[in-house]
Amino acid sequence: MSSNQHLTLPFYVFVTVVMAADADPIDDFCVANLTSPIILNGLVCVNPATVTGSTFVFKGFETAGNTSNSLGSAVTPGFAGVNYPALNTQGLALARLDYAPAGLVPPHTHPRATEVIYLVKGELLVGFVDTNDKFYPAHIKTGDVFVFPRGLVHFQYNIGTTPAFAIAVLNSQNPGVQLIASALFGATPPVEDTVLSKAFGIPPSEVEIIKKGFAA
Repeated sequence: MSSNQHLTLPFYVFVTVVMAADADPIDDFCVANLTSPIILNGLVCVNPATVTGSTFVFKGFETAGNTSNSLGSAVTPGFAGVNYPALNTQGLALARLDYAPAGLVPPHTHPRATEVIYLVKGELLVGFVDTNDKFYPAHIKTGDVFVFPRGLVHFQYNIGTTPAFAIAVLNSQNPGVQLIASALFGATPPVEDTVLSKAFGIPPSEVEIIKKGFAA
């Protein structure tokens, strides 16, 4: 008897769920109808008769994002549910990432996707932290590609003296994003000061100061 015969049904179900990504499409394409009021796990399709070749063209990355903010970075999405309906059911999301010198895309996670970035121009310090708290940093330059494994905390920081920009591809139509700092210090309702004080080893007074920086 093979070892597989000893596995129970619940184990198979568990493995299937853990390995699953976005569901496979059942049609060649399903261009999203962004005006439909119907809510479901995905997006309603437009009438295929209205779809042409130009429907699949996306020009949202032609202009650099505005990096005049406290982080010095900008993320321009190419998402099925936002501005690129042709991606609906294709299991992909895109983004243009712009960085001013010393610009930062702060530590965050994508709970439903692996992210790959292609650095079109510039120099970045990138990295992620695994579930054993090991840090994997890298210095990437124009033309380099870097992968951030699914669900792990990661960031990008422009260490060059000129603006940089990258294209990101994520293997989920809706990858989700959770910024670590704002999730903890800017949550609504707020996380208790005593919890954050103990977790970070800082006095409650400092927690309040940090929270004010994330106040709407």
